[in-house]
Order: sequence, then C-alpha cells, then structure tokens
Amino acid sequence: MGRQHVVDLGELGDALRTDPHPVYARLREQGPVHRVRLPGWEEDAWLVVGYEEARAALADPRLAKDTGKIGLTAMEEEMIGRHLLTTDPPQHTRLRGLVTRAFTMRRVEQLRPRIQQITDELLDEMLPAGRADLIAALAYPLPITVICELLGVPGMDREEFRKMSTEVVAPTNGQTGYEAIVQLGEYLTELIEDKRSSGPTDDLLSDLIRTTAEDGDRLSAHELRGMAFLLLIAGHETTVNLIGNGVHALLTHPGQLAALRADMTLLDGAVEEMLRYEGPVQSATYRFAAEPLEIAGAAIAKGTHVVISLTAAQRDGERYGDPDRFDIRRDTRGHLAFGHGIHYCLGAPLARLEGRTAIGTLLERAPALELDGTPGEWLPGLLMRGMRSLPVRW
Repeated sequence: MGRQHVVDLGELGDALRTDPHPVYARLREQGPVHRVRLPGWEEDAWLVVGYEEARAALADPRLAKDTGKIGLTAMEEEMIGRHLLTTDPPQHTRLRGLVTRAFTMRRVEQLRPRIQQITDELLDEMLPAGRADLIAALAYPLPITVICELLGVPGMDREEFRKMSTEVVAPTNGQTGYEAIVQLGEYLTELIEDKRSSGPTDDLLSDLIRTTAEDGDRLSAHELRGMAFLLLIAGHETTVNLIGNGVHALLTHPGQLAALRADMTLLDGAVEEMLRYEGPVQSATYRFAAEPLEIAGAAIAKGTHVVISLTAAQRDGERYGDPDRFDIRRDTRGHLAFGHGIHYCLGAPLARLEGRTAIGTLLERAPALELDGTPGEWLPGLLMRGMRSLPVRW
C-alpha cells in the first residue's frame, strides 16, 4: 500500500473520548485498518476497526504480547511480574493452566449468593436518598468488594485502591501511571508475603500460592504478583464500566428499558447487548507484530504496535445490522467485548454474573429510575470505556 496516510488520533481532541463511535464509523468507511499516531507515542501504530479483521487479529499468533520478542521489557512486567496479558504460548498456556485450576466456574457459581447480598446491601444504603451517583454507590463498590473477597484482599482503603487502579488503566499522565504501578506492586508483594506466612485460607490468592500442576510446576513469586495484579485490576475496572455503561444505555433508550421491565427474562440478552453496544474495554491490550504480516492489505512491519478497537468492531454494520441501535433482543453472538482466542477474558463468567445481578436488582428495586443530569466525563485513553460518574434519581 506504500506510505499510507497517518491518522493522528491526538488531533481529534475530545471526540475520541466523549463519543468515539462517529470517529470509528468514518474510519471504517475508508477501510478496516489504519496507520495511526497515538497520543504521546513517538512511533506510528496500526488501528484495526473492522469486525472480521479484529476477530482474526485477536487470535493471530503473529501478533504477540511478549515484548521480549522485540528486545524490550514492558515496564509493568519489570515492576509487577509476568501475567496473562504480557505472555505468549508456551508461557501463557502454562500460566493460564495454573490459574484456571484455582479460578473455576464452580468457584464463580459459589459467589452468586454473596454477590446478591452485596448488591442488596449497597441498594439498601443508596435507595432511601432518592438520588445518587450510580458509579460511586453501586457500579464501583460491588465488583471491588467481590474481587477483594475472592482474592482475599483485606478491607484495605478501597478509595486509595480505586485511585491507584484507575490511574493504571486510565492514567492522567505517564508519571501518575508509573507511580500507581509501583505502589500497587509494593502492596501486592506485602499481601502475598502475609498469605505465605499466615498459613492457608480459603481464597483465590492462597489457592494460587498453593496450586501445583501434575508435573510439580507452580507460580513463582514474580508470576504470583503479576497474576494478582491482573485479577485485581481486570476483575473490577471492567465490571464497573459494564454496570455504568449498561444502565446508561437503558436510561437513554426508554423503549428498551420498558421492554426489559415488562419481561425480565430478556435480562441476559440485554447484558450481552450492553457489552456489544458500549462495552467496558475500548481497545484490546497492546499487541505487536512478532514478524512482518498483512491485515486487509496493510503491510505491518515487525515490531509495530497493533491496536484492536473492540468498540469500533462491535459497531461494524457488516457484522451487526443497524449497529448504532441499542436493541436488547438483538442476536449478539460473536461480540468481542471479552476478546477472542487464547486471551479471551478469564473473568467473563464473573463479570456477567455481577452485571446481571446488579442491573436486574436495581431495576426491580428502583421502578422509577431515570437520569439526574449529565454523566461525568468519559475515562481518558484508548483502553477503557466508562464514565467517572452517572447521576440517577428514582
């Protein structure tokens, strides 16, 4: 294709942050893959915006996660440890195997009554006031409580933890992101040491410390810290946005909200449509070409970063008819909100369970729920898609 036109995403200003869909629609019209300049990056990258190309790219082994293949070490990996999103097979296969031994479907299913209980307690506290910021009152505290209890993180200063973790996924600037990773790394090192010395308890982190494969393999201290980091961050930041974005979609589409209220058996499908229509993850975590390759005719050189936009792919009209319409009865099969291929989200069953419980219970207990003013600003960066606040009343 020769020297393709480079789209400078930084020049788009707030358009990509507040409402990226028209931007992605314009790019899709011109083609499924674009050479782009990312804000704060020196080198160009490639942005995949078409559904078929995104799905194929997510499962393409030539798009690697391990920066060691191009002679670099990811800052996160140096400071925190290796985890599922910084490794490729065979290391990834080994790590995922060890983690899935401890993080089973049975364990998720056992959390169901506790998730309902936490949801009810949060709503007991929230509902008498008549109005609230739904993010602060429900969407944030539910998943953070669940993931901290699941991992066995003591009731630490949740607000402090929230600041740290939000800085990691949507840094205000490079320095704050770096500091947050350092802080979290130190916290997790202490936590793992405490668990090692205090003897076995029934939580996921203790299980990960003890988990041993048939051949005697187990997670190293560095890997344990990396996995704890991934489970903590991915285990709550995404679900916050699933609940926030999902409720926002319902409240801005009264016909769909009424249809769901009239028939709550539509809830599971509604949550899947929320994931497609405004999923919590805007772009899959970075991949780069471990060897030269072509995507839809674009020649991608070895070492180049490839950003796969899940938000863009899920509004591709080639895959979903009338893609900008929020339709809770839509067939959403094949949506990419949890990724695709070997990096498919390990926590998808837990996220679905929390999303369905929170949204279903909220609708039952607040029959007159509506927006109460403008939502807060959307998170910065290309990784997450979510609002800082969502004022509602009932």
